[in-house]
Amino acid sequence: MLRLSTALALVLALPASAENFKFAVTTDPQTMDPHAVNSAPVLGFLNNVYEGLVRRGKDMTIEPSLAVSWEPIGEGAGWRFNLREDVTFQDGSAFNADDVLFSYERAASEEADTSSWFAPVSDVIKVDDYTVDIMTTAPNPIFPDSIANWMMMDSDWAAANDANRPDKEQGNYATLNANGTGPFQIVSRAPDLKTVLSPHDGWWGEVEHNLTNIEMTPIQNSATALAALLSGDVDFINPVPIQDVVRLQGNPDVQVIQGIEARVIMLGFDQQAGAAESGQGGADMFLDPNARAAVAKAINAPAILQTIMRGNAEVASQLVSPAMRGYSTANAAAYAYDAEAARTLAQEAGLDGQNISFKCPNDRYLNDEAVCQAITSMLAQAGMDVTLDTMPVSNYWPELRADNFDMYLLGWSPGTLDAEHPIRFLASTPNAEKRLGSWNFGGYSNSRVDALLPMIQSEIDDSKRQAMLDEVAQTLQDEVAYVPLYVQPLVWGARSGVDVTQRPDNFFILRWVTVE
Repeated sequence: MLRLSTALALVLALPASAENFKFAVTTDPQTMDPHAVNSAPVLGFLNNVYEGLVRRGKDMTIEPSLAVSWEPIGEGAGWRFNLREDVTFQDGSAFNADDVLFSYERAASEEADTSSWFAPVSDVIKVDDYTVDIMTTAPNPIFPDSIANWMMMDSDWAAANDANRPDKEQGNYATLNANGTGPFQIVSRAPDLKTVLSPHDGWWGEVEHNLTNIEMTPIQNSATALAALLSGDVDFINPVPIQDVVRLQGNPDVQVIQGIEARVIMLGFDQQAGAAESGQGGADMFLDPNARAAVAKAINAPAILQTIMRGNAEVASQLVSPAMRGYSTANAAAYAYDAEAARTLAQEAGLDGQNISFKCPNDRYLNDEAVCQAITSMLAQAGMDVTLDTMPVSNYWPELRADNFDMYLLGWSPGTLDAEHPIRFLASTPNAEKRLGSWNFGGYSNSRVDALLPMIQSEIDDSKRQAMLDEVAQTLQDEVAYVPLYVQPLVWGARSGVDVTQRPDNFFILRWVTVE
């Protein structure tokens, strides 16, 4: 990429008119700390402020960011990353290898929600100020893909502000403030009210946007967000209410941008023996695979998609969609709806007469509360007594981590676009020391799946690797580890004259936005 001075770059690259830009989101990012919460609302937003060694382009391919190149070391012992020089953080301090080492120690720490990303890493070595070796316990051909959202922090800034480690419980300076190398910087932050950004004039990259001031406002109710778009109060919303898509497509003042997300929406279960001690339903009711199968057979996923999603989604059979690398075509059949079989299984598993605590967010996924209400009704028709408890996502994750559920709704988008990703996070036996299963809230455990994961991570022969992924997919289906429901659609709305790029990870990247 051609290097120009900042001033000259702005003159040559910036479109003729610069603009204010306002957008609305359903879920406000929980934190400005890039290592504290591993969720799409946080990582998607912070990709505008912080940067990693690599990043994903418009077509989701991995491309250079703070590293200009990388190559494997020796016989698959790790990867060498050659860092970009003359990069500055938004406070003017220089970026170098020390910040990479610090960001590894921080992001891989017990306090971080991103620690599972570094399960294959054995060491990180500073070769010189602009060269870093990341050593792995075994060959890991997908490692560069796995760190696209690992963001670099300034070690001096963190130390000066007592933010050397994330604090997911109480928060610290990095929770409300940020100092990245990315194209935008935080001007002000009022959680759940408004976050204001401005361009980072010292950014190393080529400026493609024409934004001078950006305001992000969380609007939980999608109908209210749509009204704000139609009135001109905001320029962009995510999502557009499904029921309004057809009407909006005939409005010349707005545009609807549709696609398919990489995210699979699924049900999870409490599968930990003796864990239900909070009064949230019957103890150990979902240890029996037949109990989980009863739920799977009771749910008419096509009906949910037809009525609630208006046909804008596809049924899922696995923890990844068919578009992801490693999807198992051998296990493409989804659980079949059979209310009578569900009723019989529920009785045999002892679910009848027990109350099932079902936790669900109401501001995280598209139509999440309506979907959970439909599932609750379907389970009731199969003889299951369900208490639905919906809540904002800021309260939802703590409830799941506290094991206050029998059943819950979860969406998962693999950051690597590979089937290995949900196995590591959702299907591995939770193990803090090995940094595995960090989002396996229900505690699902299978020793064969655990044994296959490192082999999947290191296998370079695609056919051998796929055979192992097929085995895992079949095991998860046979044991009903989760109940995949559907692949979530993407439905964005923008006013006419706003140009955006929609990616299947549902990240809204501001450096690609232009406004007429």
